[in-house]
Amino acid sequence: MKKILLAGESWMSYTTHVKGFDSFYTSAYETGEKYLKRAYEDGGYEFIFMPNHLAAEEFPFTIEELSVYDMIILSDIGANTLLLPGDTFTKSIKRPNRCNLIRDYVRNGGALLMVGGYLTFSGVDGKGKWQDTAVQEVLPVQILSTDDRMEHCEGITPVTTVSHEILEGLGPWPNVLGYNRTLRREEGTVIAEVEGNPFLAIGEFGKGRSAAFTTDCAPHWAPPEFCEWKGYNKLFVNIAKWLMKEEKASL
Repeated sequence: MKKILLAGESWMSYTTHVKGFDSFYTSAYETGEKYLKRAYEDGGYEFIFMPNHLAAEEFPFTIEELSVYDMIILSDIGANTLLLPGDTFTKSIKRPNRCNLIRDYVRNGGALLMVGGYLTFSGVDGKGKWQDTAVQEVLPVQILSTDDRMEHCEGITPVTTVSHEILEGLGPWPNVLGYNRTLRREEGTVIAEVEGNPFLAIGEFGKGRSAAFTTDCAPHWAPPEFCEWKGYNKLFVNIAKWLMKEEKASL
């Protein structure tokens, strides 16, 4: 059974509630992996979820450890989480650059999918910062250096631009509520776009392949009509099969 690693898709919130003279605090931990988990487990894959707070120290530090996985997904995780492990940030101890390892993993035959969010691509306030890493070298789109969020509270519909096996049988795209704006690269092929910008792009780099899906895989950019869309599972399984050079999905 092929193994897929999802890194990211988690967040913690600390809220101040003010009620007249008094105030109090609440905290919450939330994750957004359940839709991808459903798609890939139903598709016959072993799905490993590594939330942001664990990825900082547990995301592989060697190419051998990374190569245990047949596909890596980066979703709503900033580059700093991989660039600043605790030993480096607090003790100035050198550690392997895991962004460089991801690039080498792809060039050696690995599969990489970057999914949109507030901390992937460039992200909110440019804090995603992936454009300044080696991962940019193996992505089929060019990441901006500024805040790249395109918010569409009214809903916006992607369109298919190129016939490709990934999109076979999906039908019309449902609305999304936003995406990360990126630029086309000669090394990539845009097979779906939104507002003339890449929505789903793919590319081959060395022996491996990568894909950029510039909206989210879960709320808020992916509303219920997208997450519960009958084509959701098929889309993400088809992406995985193409990236890992398997036969086309039969869902």
